[in-house]
Amino acid sequence: MPAPIEDYALLSDCRTSALVSRDGSIDWLCLPRFDSASIFGALLGDPTHGCWILRPRDASATAQRHYLSDTFILVTRWESADGVAEVHEFLPMSEDRTDVVRRVVGITGNVAFATELRMHFDYARALPWVRQIGTAEEPALSAIAGPDAVVVRGVKLAASDHRHRGEFSVDAGEQRDLVLTWHASHEEDPAPLDVEDAIARTRSWWQGWASPIAHGGPYRDAVVRSLLVLRALTHRDTGGIVAAPTTSLPEQFGGSRNWDYRYVWLRDAALTLESLIAHGFLEEVHHWRRWLLRAVAGEPAEVQIMYGIGGERDLAERELTSLPGYNGASPVRVGNGAVEQYQGDVLGEVMVALEAARISGLDETEFSWPLQRALIERVAAGMARQDNGIWEIRGSLQWFTHSRVMMWAALDRGVRAVREHGFAGDADRWEKMRDRLRAEIDERGVHPDGYFRQHYDTDEVDASLLTLPQVGFCTADDPRMLRTVEQMEKTLLRDGLLMRYRTASGVDGLDGGEHPFLACSFWLVEQYAASGRRGDARVLMDRLVGLVNDIGLLSEEYDVAGARQVGNMPQAFSHLTLVRAADALGGHSGRAADRT
Repeated sequence: MPAPIEDYALLSDCRTSALVSRDGSIDWLCLPRFDSASIFGALLGDPTHGCWILRPRDASATAQRHYLSDTFILVTRWESADGVAEVHEFLPMSEDRTDVVRRVVGITGNVAFATELRMHFDYARALPWVRQIGTAEEPALSAIAGPDAVVVRGVKLAASDHRHRGEFSVDAGEQRDLVLTWHASHEEDPAPLDVEDAIARTRSWWQGWASPIAHGGPYRDAVVRSLLVLRALTHRDTGGIVAAPTTSLPEQFGGSRNWDYRYVWLRDAALTLESLIAHGFLEEVHHWRRWLLRAVAGEPAEVQIMYGIGGERDLAERELTSLPGYNGASPVRVGNGAVEQYQGDVLGEVMVALEAARISGLDETEFSWPLQRALIERVAAGMARQDNGIWEIRGSLQWFTHSRVMMWAALDRGVRAVREHGFAGDADRWEKMRDRLRAEIDERGVHPDGYFRQHYDTDEVDASLLTLPQVGFCTADDPRMLRTVEQMEKTLLRDGLLMRYRTASGVDGLDGGEHPFLACSFWLVEQYAASGRRGDARVLMDRLVGLVNDIGLLSEEYDVAGARQVGNMPQAFSHLTLVRAADALGGHSGRAADRT
């Protein structure tokens, strides 16, 4: 069985990532990109689906771990009966190669280690051709399957039933480097990695990136780690920002709500950018804006709600039978059917983020404003369409209030760009459409009892309505918002945390239920803070920050009864809303929503 979700740590080189358990097993690794097929897939099955175990032979050894400050270099300190040793593991920052480094360092005594390598390429559908290619002094193993190959160096490994095992020991002051290197199978084996240089370069890169972060207060550590997670999920070459580095970690244990999040949702990426903008990271915005231009290309009318990391459009959803799922939660999915959906809110989030970047000093380029103008026209063309909404409802299309507000926001940002920044555009027409949309929302999006409702034909509320003040549609203390919050507290709070919506209403067209969605509770913190309930905001924020795992990571949802994290992890949405909530409690907002 895989470890509890909260027991996993993230390693990232901003091109791909690995998840390593507290017990020292890398159970998820896709090479060379986040969305590549897995070589280690035990996270969604068992060790036979691929893993790399490294830990002391002493079964009673205990571990404590942390990230080397402001990096993704994971340090696990093992204490055994015979001594103490540390494992330092990371994905090196490199221009031209992909490696996984696991350095074992002796601290006291003599600690014997065992390692077991089970390679099962292509989502456990391809066993590799494996051969020894090293020497007795410099052992190395080569494994090839289809287009992919890896070389493993640093310890002599012996084969047994598709497993490769090795043992070694370290004395105090001694170290042993185990390195896995990916390469295309038609290419020559890469040269051995200079591990000392890789450590220094990787540490410098992460710490250099994090050094400008200037967030004070009680949540600083959580904010810094969250911003680092957002950077770790941003592809270093393309600028695409993935929602999470995993697929099919279940929203309900044993259930079928299992989705592939290793792609770039325009909404999630835009929200990520807003949190980065609020802390001065404009280069990532510039990089993503260029990604967006390439992805949308010459036909903004055909814009999708999501793309691949490089801007790929074909993300057809399919089910894998080669992986049984996390603790049996099936199916395991690759691709995401939401790519075919119309979600009316998405371009509003994009326009809000790009306006925030403009206000923060990011200059428009020759192509960036024409692209935004075309996206506004795409919003205008979709005004008469119902949609699937922010939560990617797979039930009937609706007039979702949140989506209509985000369309309002897109038009509003277009008008402001023309009127206040001097860009070319049909501001008069956009303004008329914006004002008609506001009137429609005020009439149909507000329940007779005075609260904003999930969609125009329901009595239900939805946590996404908490974002209305964030984009300036209304103020946080607007009586309608206050009544909306009251209604959420009555119907959506579960054990003190907020659900997205009531799945029992049947609106999503899916079987089963889910757990509280962490981003929604962080939105509630922000709403409390902005509407004068700062005491309630701090109580809820303290509780939420207390849910991060031992190294500061959050998944998508939280099972309060089981005291465990749920869903894909780490989740960009959870971390970006943590940053926003902490900023709100500090009296700072990065959403440029100061006007209504």
